Amino acid sequence: MSYKKFLPDVLMVALFAVISLAYFWNPIMDGLVLTGTDHNAAVGSNVELNEYRKAHNGERTRWTNSLFSGMPTYQMAPSYDSTDTLAKVEKVYQLGLPEVAGYVFMMLLGFYILLRAFDFRQWMAALGAILWAFSSYYFIIIAAGHIWKLLTLCFIPPTIAGMVLCYRGKYLWGILVTGIFTALQVFSNHIQMSYYFLLVMLLMAGAYLVESLKLKIESSPYSEANSSAKQLSTFNFQPGLKAPLLPSWVVCWV
Repeated sequence: MSYKKFLPDVLMVALFAVISLAYFWNPIMDGLVLTGTDHNAAVGSNVELNEYRKAHNGERTRWTNSLFSGMPTYQMAPSYDSTDTLAKVEKVYQLGLPEVAGYVFMMLLGFYILLRAFDFRQWMAALGAILWAFSSYYFIIIAAGHIWKLLTLCFIPPTIAGMVLCYRGKYLWGILVTGIFTALQVFSNHIQMSYYFLLVMLLMAGAYLVESLKLKIESSPYSEANSSAKQLSTFNFQPGLKAPLLPSWVVCWV
């Protein structure tokens, strides 16, 4: 296998890293830390969880009394030993970039993977990824501290890309990509966004089903017979053309 054909994709990934770092270069160099309304609120609500962990030798509590009348912590701090591997996978996918730059990089790369699954050329896929990632909404939710929502949105396009690859017959790559990014979506812990885009994926599956049925019908013997009959009818009634001689019983039936 020649690895030269992957070179343009590698260059695009490097370009995304450069763009992400350049956009946040000054805050990164100044050592600024990302804050936001939700982020600050989370710091306060996590005080009880951190105190419990210190008092119980690192054990995590699965309940908190600091919010509402008490609630499970799986939507506040979904930290489990079983997710350590996924955390490492996310870090590798992020290329170890600083926090905010890493978010933009993952938005760029995720949509690039989706467009490449649709066989877009590298430069077109890169352009589409930039237009997607630099939508103002994503920077609004970064500023608000909606990081879990942002991370889930980072992983949705490549999840759809995996489904597209499966429908294009690339089953191994499709299953691998779908599995990895679905797991990262669940790990990002924003079920609302995953639910919305699950509906989109179901609609896409329905569209693929309709297309498949249409192609199957068009390729059936009955469809070919109907097409031949239409061509014959068109030939017979075109002015200036001599119709073929037909048996008398066919003429009577017509």
